[in-house]
Amino acid sequence: MKFSIWVDADSCPVPVRELVVKFALRLGLPANFVANREIPLPHLAKKSSLIQMVVTDSAEGAADDYIVEHILSQDLAITRDIPLAARLVEKNVTTINDRGTLFSQESIREQVSIRNFNYGLAQMGIQPDRTGSFNKKNTNDFANCLDRELQRKIRS
Repeated sequence: MKFSIWVDADSCPVPVRELVVKFALRLGLPANFVANREIPLPHLAKKSSLIQMVVTDSAEGAADDYIVEHILSQDLAITRDIPLAARLVEKNVTTINDRGTLFSQESIREQVSIRNFNYGLAQMGIQPDRTGSFNKKNTNDFANCLDRELQRKIRS
């Protein structure tokens, strides 16, 4: 079964973009980076027709909507956007974030609750704790999760 990798590229860290391109090229999988502006892709991406940068219009949520409309249930998605992850999990798409977390039907409900709670705090002027900056451990966790999920999809 052939499948594609879809990346919500708006806030995707450079090391994650690099890993996605390397994995996609090594496995011969299409990878689609979607954003409402041009995002620089690793140099290797320019040499392959497997890697595509999709630039949507600048309307709020346009990139998310594009991904949801074009992704197939057998594909794999990468996003840190919790509402988008919820939409993708609802479509039975394997969805991971850039820190190596696999979203499931159960875990996404908790993530949405936490996100909504933090959003409510921010609306009241209270700044919730932010996730620290992206580091080497995050990169390793992401690489391990991506490899595990890609291998699982290839085997099925």
